[in-house]
Amino acid sequence: MAEVRVQAEGFDAGAELNRFSAAQAGAGAVVSFTGVVRDVAGGLEAMEIEHYPGMTEKAIAGIVQQAEGRWPLTGALVIHRHGRLEPGAQIMMVATASAHRVAAFEAAEFLMDYLKSRAPFWKKEVTRDGVGWVEAVEADEDALKRW
Repeated sequence: MAEVRVQAEGFDAGAELNRFSAAQAGAGAVVSFTGVVRDVAGGLEAMEIEHYPGMTEKAIAGIVQQAEGRWPLTGALVIHRHGRLEPGAQIMMVATASAHRVAAFEAAEFLMDYLKSRAPFWKKEVTRDGVGWVEAVEADEDALKRW
């Protein structure tokens, strides 16, 4: 069973993982990843993430369905935040469960790669020097080629 949440509120990754894991009857592996806002170039004050409610959840659900079609998952969880997030804030979480670890790991990586490049979010960096939209990165597109 998959769960997709797009929310402004923070989340407790440990509590989410415990809840998710407890619901995975028959799973032999649970894999999770939590993404954090980072200050790559220095001077980042915040990242502002925008989305279209309804469209974003539908797009992410479609990505999750692709993963469920490729790997024998017992469950998947995707949480992605929007709004103003400061460096160090949790931005997203992916968890997958399967009878076998390889499927859980690969599905989690697939979800992370596709969320990074295909989920309809628009990110703006607010720095000491001004504000600018985050552009697509070629390495993120290249990551999709392995799938």
